[in-house]
Amino acid sequence: MPTLFRFLATLVILGGLAFAGMFALATLVVPTPREMSVTIPASKLQPPNR
Repeated sequence: MPTLFRFLATLVILGGLAFAGMFALATLVVPTPREMSVTIPASKLQPPNR
């Protein structure tokens, strides 16, 4: 098999593995929701003085 075809075959196989990994992560992993609290400084709550 010439070098170019071997290189392209390797790229296709690696791309397929990457795609399969992303597909598996997107379909099999279920995130768990949890509560989140963000502290906002008081200076951000004040309207700007005109």
